[in-house]
Amino acid sequence: MPASDTALIVIDVQTDFCPGGALAVAEGDAIIPILNAMMPDFAAVILTQDWHPASHSSFAANHPGAAPFSLTDMPYGPQVLWPTHCVQGTQGAAFHPALHTGRADMILRKGFRPQIDSYSAFFENDRTTPTGLEGYLRERGASRLVLAGLATDFCVAYSALDAARLGFAVTVRLDACRAIDLAGSLAAALTQMRAAGVVLEG
Repeated sequence: MPASDTALIVIDVQTDFCPGGALAVAEGDAIIPILNAMMPDFAAVILTQDWHPASHSSFAANHPGAAPFSLTDMPYGPQVLWPTHCVQGTQGAAFHPALHTGRADMILRKGFRPQIDSYSAFFENDRTTPTGLEGYLRERGASRLVLAGLATDFCVAYSALDAARLGFAVTVRLDACRAIDLAGSLAAALTQMRAAGVVLEG
């Protein structure tokens, strides 16, 4: 019987983040069998979904002359300018077809505000605008969270750090994650998560 106080949060396992997608994470689809096998072990399963308007300010295409993966300054701090990805309603924004989405108790869409990106499942990138996930988890009685998905060094790490900051006991299943590793971002994310008390397994 799954522990009633533990929830699984599967981060952004979408077509655009898997091989062949617009912002593909190497071996991003390799984690799907692991995720599917994990789901029955949890009382609550939450899937997050990047859900950007085409006009999103984090897209390099919306900054004339800017190269993908370059940095710009936003009112909330430095922002990586990404290739256009996970545009609302497109096939790229859909969950990977092999992911068992039917097991999800909740699907949380993020990144839909045009002027601010949203890596974390809990807050926009200003670190203060909430997504509502914390309240959902509290009402479900979840105090322990297991996180997995894409990408380790961005949306998974930001979500794990925010969850720990909110007082949840957090584990990241590294075997069920894959990273972008942009200029050392993976090593930095792992160091930050360990320092915040996040348990790294797998």
